[in-house]
Amino acid sequence: MQIPHQAVALRIYIGESDRHHHQPLFEAIVLKAREAHLAGATVLRGPMGFGKSSRLHTAKILRLSMDLPMIIEIIDSEEKIRSFLPTLDPMISGGLVTLEKVEVIEYRANSDGKSAT
Repeated sequence: MQIPHQAVALRIYIGESDRHHHQPLFEAIVLKAREAHLAGATVLRGPMGFGKSSRLHTAKILRLSMDLPMIIEIIDSEEKIRSFLPTLDPMISGGLVTLEKVEVIEYRANSDGKSAT
């Protein structure tokens, strides 16, 4: 798969406990991105954060939260990312979705055929 040098990064900020049809939302989004043949997706789990409600979510022992921040990053051409957005709309009831233009320097699989993502 080839990504153009000028691409778009889609970032989706949600909570770890968010669900879509009894499945973790981050997992459902990544699987939908794969079905859409997007170039790749990465899920990042944050140790601390807050959103629109200003409620603090943290992994600290004294303030154990089971709803840590999650970020899903997907990078592909702007056309493919924008065509994926309608798929996300019914899945996400709360959170933040951003788009950012990025320059792709390198995108290739490792010598064993596996991608770094």
